[in-house]
Amino acid sequence: PPQQFNVTSYGAIAVALITLAAFPGMWINAFIVCVLCIAWVKKKTLNSNEKILLLLGCSRFWCLCSSWIYVFVSEIFPYYLLVHPIFQLLQGSYSFFNCSNLWVSACLCVFYCIKIANFRNRFFIYLKVKIDRMVPWLLFGSVIFSLIIGILVYNTVYKAFCKSLNFTSQERLWKSTIGIEEHFFPLYFLTGFLYATSFMVVLFSAVFLLFSLWRHKCKMQTNSMNSLSMEAHIRAMKSILSFFIMYSINFMFLILTLIYSLTYQNHIVFLAYLIQYAYPGVHSLILIFSNPKMEKTLLRILSSMKCKLCMRQ
Repeated sequence: PPQQFNVTSYGAIAVALITLAAFPGMWINAFIVCVLCIAWVKKKTLNSNEKILLLLGCSRFWCLCSSWIYVFVSEIFPYYLLVHPIFQLLQGSYSFFNCSNLWVSACLCVFYCIKIANFRNRFFIYLKVKIDRMVPWLLFGSVIFSLIIGILVYNTVYKAFCKSLNFTSQERLWKSTIGIEEHFFPLYFLTGFLYATSFMVVLFSAVFLLFSLWRHKCKMQTNSMNSLSMEAHIRAMKSILSFFIMYSINFMFLILTLIYSLTYQNHIVFLAYLIQYAYPGVHSLILIFSNPKMEKTLLRILSSMKCKLCMRQ
C-alpha cells in the first residue's frame, strides 16, 4: 500500500543520512585508535593524554557502531527487534558507550585544564603534580560507571519488554518499552542528571582554562614575549572554545532526545540523533589536527591515497 511505501522510503532516507553522519566518525575514531595502538606497541607505553584519547576513540567508535546497527535494524528489519535479547542489548550497549564517551570527554577537558592552566591555589598545584597518576583511575571509574548505566538500561528495557509481548509494530514496540511508565522515570532522571553533571564538569574546566590562557596571553603581550608562544596560546584557546561549543550543542540535543522520546515525536528525535552522530567525528577530527603526530600521519595517508588515484588515472 502507499502508506507502507512512505514508511519504507522514510526509513531508507533515515538510514542513508545516519550512515553519512556516522561512518566518517567511525573512520576518524578508528584512525585515532590505530595510531595510538601502533605508538603503544613501539614505545611500550602511553602518556596520560594518549590514554584518554585511546579510550575516547574506542568508546566513540563503538557508540557509533551500536547506534548505527540499531537504526539500521529498526528501520529496515524492525521485527528483528522482537527477538530476545536484541533490543535490550542494543539499548544497553549504546547507553554504555554513550555514557563512556561523555565522561571520557569530560576527563579530557579536566586533564587539559589541570595540565595547561596556571593557578597558584595549593589544591590546584597538588592536582597538577598528581594528575598523571589519577588519569588511569579516572578512566577506570568512567568505564565502571558507564557499565552500571548500561546494565540499568538493559534491565529496565528487559522488564518493559517482558510486560509487553503483544505489540505488532515498531512504534508500539517503542511505546511499550520506552513509553511513559512509572519505572522509567527514575532512569530518565538519572540519565539527565549524568548528562548535566558531565556538562558542568566540561563547563567549569573550559572556563578556568580559557581564563588562565587569556590572562597568560595578556601578560605575554605586555612583556613583548615570543610571538610563537602567543600563537600557541591562541590556538589552544580556539581548540578549547570549539570543543566547549560542540559539547554544549551535543548536550542540548541529548536533553531534547530524552524529552521528545517520551512523546514519540520522530522528526525532532531524528534531528537530535543526526547531531549526536556527527559530533564524535567532528570533535575527533579537531583532536587529530591539534596533535602534530596524528596530523602528519593523516596527511601522509591522504596524500598517498591521492597519489594512487592519480597513478590509476
